[in-house]
Amino acid sequence: MRTEYPKVAVVILNWDGRFFLEKFLPSVYNSTYPNIEFVLGDNASTDDSVDFVRKTYPNITIIQNPSNYGFAGGYNRILEHVGADYFILLNSDVEVTPGWIEPMIQLMEQEGYAAVQPKIKSYHQKTHFEHAGAAGGAIDTFGYPFCRGRILHICEEDQGQYDQNAEVFWASGAALCIKSTAWQEVGGFDEDFFAHMEEVDLCWRLKKLGYKIGYAFESTVYHVGGGTLKTSNPRKTYLNFRNNLMMLQKNLSFGQAFLILQCRLWLDLFAIIRFLFEGKRRDAWAVSRAHQSFCLHFFRTAAKRKKPRTPENKTGKYKKCIIWDFYINKIHTYRGLREKDFY
Repeated sequence: MRTEYPKVAVVILNWDGRFFLEKFLPSVYNSTYPNIEFVLGDNASTDDSVDFVRKTYPNITIIQNPSNYGFAGGYNRILEHVGADYFILLNSDVEVTPGWIEPMIQLMEQEGYAAVQPKIKSYHQKTHFEHAGAAGGAIDTFGYPFCRGRILHICEEDQGQYDQNAEVFWASGAALCIKSTAWQEVGGFDEDFFAHMEEVDLCWRLKKLGYKIGYAFESTVYHVGGGTLKTSNPRKTYLNFRNNLMMLQKNLSFGQAFLILQCRLWLDLFAIIRFLFEGKRRDAWAVSRAHQSFCLHFFRTAAKRKKPRTPENKTGKYKKCIIWDFYINKIHTYRGLREKDFY
């Protein structure tokens, strides 16, 4: 491990986020890590958020995109202009705690790690984990992502049950620390995703290159969540379902993708029925549109499939169906899952 402090760039992607920047940027700006640069990447905001940062924090580097390229495309373009050993991609609706950077860098400096996330807790219920990441991400055999500390919509109370560093399957894009060399090697986010699940796809591609993804428990942040699209937004439903199908097609072998996507047709049909039963017709239609878009761009997505450079690192992958375990077996916590059912 090197003795000097590697350079870290904390990069916040903003779009009309004056409220969150005013509220949470002070905690980020007061970070004590000794070799750090703060960057605001702006996705063509129409509010005064850029002027606010320029006047209030003159030492923050501001990089502006000419259009709103979404989370994926926005970060890809901004990071082309940032030079650092490590990038920390941080949502604008995140409050950080003192010393939040050092534990992630210490874990990242260990051999084999390409990306790490902190412990992500809820800003509105600080005793509990937050939906977007919790204590590190996992994924089941049908491509449904979940977390240590969060299965589907149920978030656990943090009682120290995940207070140890761990290797996971994916790290949350809400607070993602990644080696710049690994980011460049894997080609950044897939811009066709626009937003949602792009970090799961990114981490899966990194694992296919032989890298590890980690969780640093001594680093804690608090995430508001839903700052851009609310949880119940049909647009979010559409992106989540469409991007999940694209991710499976890209990262599974041809034979695996054929079988799993056939199963997903039926599983997602049940999701449509559930939305209709709950009176959420727009969400049901969003799932249908997600499948239509996936089929329309089938060959474009298939062309992105790449063979693993080494035997794929499957740590954090669940061999069973998390939907079945949640609704049928009534398992609502990560600790309720059997360790032997993970790779």
